[in-house]
Amino acid sequence: MRTPPSSRSAHPDLRVKTGIPGLDDILGGGLPINHLYLLEGDPGTGKTTLAMQFLLEGVRAGEPGLYVTLSESRRELEEVAESHRWSTDGLAIYEMPPVEDLLSPEAQYTVFHPSDVELTDTVSAILQHVEKIQPRRVVFDSLSEMRMLARDQLRYRRQILGLKRFFAGRECTVMLLDDHTVGDGDLQLQSIAHGVIILQSTDRRYGIKRRRLEVRKLRGSSYREGYHDFSIEVGGLHVYPRLVAAEHRPGFSHGLVTSGITGLDTLLGGGIDRGTSTLLMGPAGCGKSTVAARYAFSAAQRGETAVMFCFDESAETLLSRCEALEMDLRPFVENGTIFLQQIDPAEVSPGEFICLVRDHVERKNAPVVVIDSLNGFLNAMPDEQFLTLQLHELLSYLGRQGAVAILTMAQHGFMGASMASPVDVSYLADCVVLFRYFEHEGEIKQAISVPKKRSGRHERTIRELEFSGNGLRVGPALREFQGVLTGVPHFTGTALDLEREP
Repeated sequence: MRTPPSSRSAHPDLRVKTGIPGLDDILGGGLPINHLYLLEGDPGTGKTTLAMQFLLEGVRAGEPGLYVTLSESRRELEEVAESHRWSTDGLAIYEMPPVEDLLSPEAQYTVFHPSDVELTDTVSAILQHVEKIQPRRVVFDSLSEMRMLARDQLRYRRQILGLKRFFAGRECTVMLLDDHTVGDGDLQLQSIAHGVIILQSTDRRYGIKRRRLEVRKLRGSSYREGYHDFSIEVGGLHVYPRLVAAEHRPGFSHGLVTSGITGLDTLLGGGIDRGTSTLLMGPAGCGKSTVAARYAFSAAQRGETAVMFCFDESAETLLSRCEALEMDLRPFVENGTIFLQQIDPAEVSPGEFICLVRDHVERKNAPVVVIDSLNGFLNAMPDEQFLTLQLHELLSYLGRQGAVAILTMAQHGFMGASMASPVDVSYLADCVVLFRYFEHEGEIKQAISVPKKRSGRHERTIRELEFSGNGLRVGPALREFQGVLTGVPHFTGTALDLEREP
């Protein structure tokens, strides 16, 4: 139901939905009504798509909308709508005269400069159309055409000011679309607008473009600052608001999450505390993913929900490998107790991935979240310093939700002092579990230890980690060896100890 004009004018805090839930969240509920807004972006960033979503949301709310297109034809706009499976019924579209009309002899002015006549005629025709249909929402696409008709910045600025004054008393929310043909942004135009939204796209050497938006300005209103990733899909723009962990209040029951492996739980002081993050670090193939999967498997056996995101291996490979180790995840995946999704880092932005994690944690109330691995997440983020910031917010958010976050990270190298991590995030995790290969009697074995656990006591021993057809096993402490973490340990026990060594 449309709000009566008198009521709309009396409540300046009223907002109009943009038709994009993520953007409305960033804007604090939507755009304040009856103001003029500037939407800037390079070609291909989604300005037209966002503007059409804005107008079509108004149509659904019973608010007449007008799309003024100065560069595209009505048919081109309808094709955009069709590509997103939208209906333009109820939406008024005003377009510039066809090009063939402008090329006729009668259209070639000889006494006045063409811009003097065309700009006046164009603006007059638009305002007459507005008077006729009385829209509540209007979109101008794009201002670059008006800028060319105006010839100089002074006349162009006066024309925009005139439009702003014209719509000021008409209880109409106006969105002006502009590209960056004059540079990175028209600061004079931004000063006129009540609010400014910037759309950007950045090329990556491989994979999709990364698109993001920023609310540069919103007078008299609070909004979420910073850059927010978005994607253009069938159905329109999907905006992924930047995660702010402090906005989520903690509230959960403390306790331990166990793996079901006696030796591993003992090594961790009984288990992993709820609301904490655990980083599994080690070389490739040492068992990090298997141990992480074990926590999801044990949670499912207890009737709890677990969420697993795989960057490095396919879901089918993981399921087959776990099944061979007496951890059959398939029944739990099929009944929804375990949500398993493979993530392609070349096709997803960090903001989209974080929103995906949030969605499943909040909808499924999952106490266990596995991210395998951070190396894949790093590849999705061009600059690792921002990875650290986003990862910090994600872990803080999961902690406030009472979830156990289990992350894996593959280190470079296999043995010795050459071991190195692609990025140091160990200080972010509450608990660090270290995996190592070591040599013993001509065989390569695996060792596991816990060098860090903030939330409580834990063993500081180094234990052997074994995988077999009977499953995963964590053996007793390797007390008869010195230098296990170097990869080439020295036996310091007795012959009897060596015979008892498993």
